[in-house]
Amino acid sequence: MSPTLILACIGLYFAALLAIAWRTSRDGSSASYYLGNKRSPWYVVAFGLIADTLSGVTFISVPGAVGKSSFSYLQVVLGYMAGYVVIAAVLLPLYYRMNLTSIYGYLRERFGPRSQKAGAVFFLLSRLLGAAARLYLTASVIQVFVFDAWKIPFWLSVSGIIALILLYTYRGGIKTLVWTDTFQSAFLLLGVVLTIGVIMQQLGLDFQGVWRAVIDSHYSKTFFWDWKAPDYFWKQFISGAFIAVVMTGLDQNSMQKNLSCPSLKDAQKNLYWFGLVVVLVNALFLGLGALLYLFASSKGIALPERSDQLFPMLALQHLGSFAAVAFILGLTAATFSSADSVLTSLTTSFCLDVVGMPDGANLESRRAVRLRHLTHISFAFLLLLVILGFRLFNSDAIIQVVLKMATYTYGPLLGLFALGMFTKWQVRDGWAPWVCVISPLLCWVLDRNSVRWMGGYQFGFELLMINGLITALLLRLVPARPLPSNFPTPTAR
Repeated sequence: MSPTLILACIGLYFAALLAIAWRTSRDGSSASYYLGNKRSPWYVVAFGLIADTLSGVTFISVPGAVGKSSFSYLQVVLGYMAGYVVIAAVLLPLYYRMNLTSIYGYLRERFGPRSQKAGAVFFLLSRLLGAAARLYLTASVIQVFVFDAWKIPFWLSVSGIIALILLYTYRGGIKTLVWTDTFQSAFLLLGVVLTIGVIMQQLGLDFQGVWRAVIDSHYSKTFFWDWKAPDYFWKQFISGAFIAVVMTGLDQNSMQKNLSCPSLKDAQKNLYWFGLVVVLVNALFLGLGALLYLFASSKGIALPERSDQLFPMLALQHLGSFAAVAFILGLTAATFSSADSVLTSLTTSFCLDVVGMPDGANLESRRAVRLRHLTHISFAFLLLLVILGFRLFNSDAIIQVVLKMATYTYGPLLGLFALGMFTKWQVRDGWAPWVCVISPLLCWVLDRNSVRWMGGYQFGFELLMINGLITALLLRLVPARPLPSNFPTPTAR
């Protein structure tokens, strides 16, 4: 498939996104930017979360990682489903009861302004790094198969992608993103389904034959029971539940869309359905990965050095033009969905939590709107800088890098919220920023020395829970005063 045709597909896709943005951002206001005027249909939010949550990491890295880790990633995904149930039953009722725009406003009410700022800063760091890693992955693929042919440097191509994202998110915010993410979810899934169909045709298999080929292959091994290994089932499952809680329930990017639903009941339905869908969709991606390896083996095709390149290499060079178009549509959806909503959520948290802009009518003032626009643009520039930094540090399967970073950056958020929601103790607010830095450093030292100190034990994603526990224990060492009896809790009515 020629680079010109690939770029044409991307151009048409972007034109559709721009049309949606124009339609949804008319008469835009701060209320629509931050929470979509609280009118987002729950089923639209649920479907749109597919693209926002899975993004390019799932689209490229999960199928490629099957060759090394089989279906072990599904253990983490099953944990995700349990985590979404906890979010819907525990966190969402609290957020709606307190009528929050930024969820880190809870930390201000519970502990104080420095705790709020510490939580917000760790969210900003977590999401900026995660979004950059995801966008870096998909932008790198486009670079290899399109822009390198035209001798356009990576920094210029990724700058263009971010500029396009900035163009359709700048004004509409959440009101626009709810609908653009739905559009992108449809094309992301369409790219996978169509590619599977092409492989079926190439291998001469029907649905039953494909199912049997995948199940009978060694790639389909899902559950692992060596308790010392990082892929041990209970490590992966429990860690997956905690990752879902922190990367969705304690994450402004995901919660901002859920809080845009008209009611708590709608937001809960959204998460319950999404928990089921995310398992099915990830199983589909893993199945695609097995089929890609089986196809390459049957045709005698040499595997690429980096597993992330397997899907694009086969789709664009060996599966024919139809598969190439399907791949480009899915990849483009993954590319734009990797970063569009994060610019809005980073802007929201920075303005409300770090700067301390008051919620309500003051958000419509000229000063508040100007700050919102400037912050949105600034985070787009920061995203570009971090992506260029990732260019210097490559990884064979970047999904592992993204999840590993989450254990360090989301751990302090887990500790702060857990201490706040499940105890009645206050802490010294001024300690929070320091503890949130010390805890990840202690976890890094523990992770680096676990094999030597713990008889060969290797940490997986359970390091996230340890990080949160250390954060809570350190904050608890110097209590200040008990929680007021009338403060909202998850079980309050």
